[in-house]
Amino acid sequence: MPGEGSTAYVEAQRLGRLLAEAGYAVCNGGYGGLMEATARGAREAGGHTIGITCVLWSRPANPWIVQEVRAETFSERLMTLLARGDAYIVLPGGTGTLAELALAWEMMNKSSLSETVGGRKPLLVMAPYWQPVIDCLQQEGQLNEGDPGWVAAAMDIVTLFQTPEQAVEHLRKNL
Repeated sequence: MPGEGSTAYVEAQRLGRLLAEAGYAVCNGGYGGLMEATARGAREAGGHTIGITCVLWSRPANPWIVQEVRAETFSERLMTLLARGDAYIVLPGGTGTLAELALAWEMMNKSSLSETVGGRKPLLVMAPYWQPVIDCLQQEGQLNEGDPGWVAAAMDIVTLFQTPEQAVEHLRKNL
């Protein structure tokens, strides 16, 4: 888990600050690492922070979370994160972050997000960290030769970004 002072933590903290300065609230999983960093950056800039935590894990939300929402199950936590977001920014992370990315992406790709939480929303993914996942999924076009449009449509959902400034600028233009 990236700690205070690491490059990833500093970048995430800057992202949180920029989001707050642009008038956005930060909603994330509410725990440590980059979730803490984005919440910290937002709070230090005077922004609002929401942490979606889960009763399965006994640890409390990080100290930068203003509003904690406790989910009963992991799947409820995932759906609550999706429902609360006007956009999704995916930073480096582990399997939990991968699950969140996959669920948001799949629900938008199959249009089921519109039925549950209001439609297609910006999905920004940090490169180069998540680039191998994107590349892997682009191979679907090679497997699905009868419908190459599917891959183009699925890839059109994701926007890669390199810096916090790029992510926030994209949100300003698309929200």
